[in-house]
Amino acid sequence: MDETAALPAIDTHCPYCSLQCGMGLRPVTGAVPVEVVERPGFPVNLGALCGKGASAAAVLAPGARLTTPLMRPHRGAPLAPVGWEAALDRIAVELSRTAERHGRDAVGVFGGGGLTNEKAYLLGKFARVVLRTSAIDYNGRFCMSSAAAAHSRAFGLDRGMPFPLEDIPRTGCVILVGGNPAETMPPFVRYLRELRENGGTLVVVDPRRTRTAELADLHLAPRPGTDLALALGLLHLVVAEGRTDEEFIAERTTGWPEARAAAMAHWPELVESITGVPVPGLRETVRLFCDAPASMVLTARGPEQQAKGTDTVSAWINLCLATGRAGRPYSGYGCLTGQGNGQGGREHGQKADQLPGYRRIDDPAARRHVAAVWGVDPQSLPGPGRSAYELLESLGREVRALLLCGSNPVVSAPRAGHVAERFAALDFLAVSDVVLSETAATADVVLPVTQWAEETGTMTSLEGRVILRRRAVAPPPGVRSDLEVLHALAARLGHGEGFPVEPEKAFDELRRASAGGPADYAGISYERIAAEDGVFWPCPSAGHPGTPRLFLDRFATPDGRARFVPVQHRPAAEEPDREYPLRLTTGRVLSQYQSGAQTRRVDALNSAAPGPYVELHPRLAERLGVAEGAEVAVVSRRGRAVAPARVTDAIRPDTVFMPFHWAGAGRANTVTNPALDPVSRMPEFKVCAVRLEPVVRAPAP
Repeated sequence: MDETAALPAIDTHCPYCSLQCGMGLRPVTGAVPVEVVERPGFPVNLGALCGKGASAAAVLAPGARLTTPLMRPHRGAPLAPVGWEAALDRIAVELSRTAERHGRDAVGVFGGGGLTNEKAYLLGKFARVVLRTSAIDYNGRFCMSSAAAAHSRAFGLDRGMPFPLEDIPRTGCVILVGGNPAETMPPFVRYLRELRENGGTLVVVDPRRTRTAELADLHLAPRPGTDLALALGLLHLVVAEGRTDEEFIAERTTGWPEARAAAMAHWPELVESITGVPVPGLRETVRLFCDAPASMVLTARGPEQQAKGTDTVSAWINLCLATGRAGRPYSGYGCLTGQGNGQGGREHGQKADQLPGYRRIDDPAARRHVAAVWGVDPQSLPGPGRSAYELLESLGREVRALLLCGSNPVVSAPRAGHVAERFAALDFLAVSDVVLSETAATADVVLPVTQWAEETGTMTSLEGRVILRRRAVAPPPGVRSDLEVLHALAARLGHGEGFPVEPEKAFDELRRASAGGPADYAGISYERIAAEDGVFWPCPSAGHPGTPRLFLDRFATPDGRARFVPVQHRPAAEEPDREYPLRLTTGRVLSQYQSGAQTRRVDALNSAAPGPYVELHPRLAERLGVAEGAEVAVVSRRGRAVAPARVTDAIRPDTVFMPFHWAGAGRANTVTNPALDPVSRMPEFKVCAVRLEPVVRAPAP
């Protein structure tokens, strides 16, 4: 009998998406050292897990993950095992040499939205205190930065969801824009089902009839890149039909006349011509949204990953404000964060323009506060740096050496072929990761680091709940934590103090650094998180209850009023033309996650989703002579991706879809457009102009 079977499970959380489902990990004997079990007491998922979460322990198996540092002596040589001291020495020497030769900003840091708050915090501190470089950003810029920018300028504060998930079933109507949680975060779907069971309605806005859209009372299928026009058209109808909440507008907002004028320039017939959504669908959406006693708008990557994503989210927020659906119980705007710690990862210092506590790096008071916690001169802190794609674009030019932690931009970044070329142009690349990702495989030094089951640390979920992952098993020999890596590198670079390897010590310093900031964690402790199933920020003191619901009394602006932002529809950065007549949109599938660096190593997930595909409408397939399963090339101005055709009437005839989890010939991001939102610097992943070409293979000899 396995003696570990009687051991209690360790309460922790899933390593994948921002839902951060509760799970238990029980140590077992065998190649995989733990098994995943249900944790029914955690309120977010009540024990339910998707296939990714249920199979997460498989990535701990030997062969799936890295267990020893790797290094190549020179470019062109293969990666080979090496000792930790030699690997760390090499990184320290290369970073130091690069700064001496080319300046501090020639050394860059690129982080990940899956890092714990403790890691994200110390990575940002390492960049600013040890390296003193402004060249730091993270892949969370690709996740919800447009929603964050719109949230901040409307409400004065960005937290993805200003209300807890439990409020969703209690509202009357939800408009879900550009999200497919039935595949990206399946346990979330129970909230939508409960909404409908309680008599509420669900409107889904998506160019595809996804699994989520099939749950909806009403599905609107706009052309990719036209969500801004759609939102403006709905607001036009709200005004025209006399459905505005004038008392709320007068008492709790500013800027309405300008926003109203902008919306009135988008009459229903014009919006139908832009979006392809019939006018009756627009009117029905307004009826459902406004007839309900309370309503919500939830956005995801669809409207956000556009070169006008910030304005698009602002238009949806304007709809909420004009109807009094914000700052009230069971109403408001929220963003469904994608990555596991996309929220906390930017709050505490990975983002190019932010310091811990969601402070602006160009704010003198913020610099003084954080510098005092760090024990440095505020003048020594660098200023704002480049956004994520701009940082990647600078590799081999301005940025000559890069430390990359927990990200795989060679697959996940737009115009990925060009990004791979920029990585190859670096003088030096060091990667810290749990697996040998496509990006890590190009590095000069690769460091194997612990995974979620092997370390303790906090994460911040999509609803602003700070939760605690607990270590359940020791890592294999030869594997260290990111905190140990940063401590060792800092010591080699002349900073022996200030980089603790104990997660709780790092979190306690984070609490001090965030105190008084917009994202105030000062009153949150490991003990409180464990006792309360997570604590919602802001939580400024130990006696504070946390803040599950923001804005009920006032918004976080100087005068307490929400800001309408007048916006106008504009075309996508790249519209279809004669040479590239179709729109491509991208997304995720149920059994893979992000760049697939971890999930593609799990047999059960690969069996369910073995590779990329191109989804297209039967009429388009017939016109091109493309049969189900036949290889087809998706071609844009940036490159060419090849994958089997999947023919379905669940997509618009003028649109094709590719999931972005795979490298190689089927890499969707080879063709995507890096055009940036002028406010958030979010790339336009969700729409670009393409053409399809049947692929004819020469017969085998």
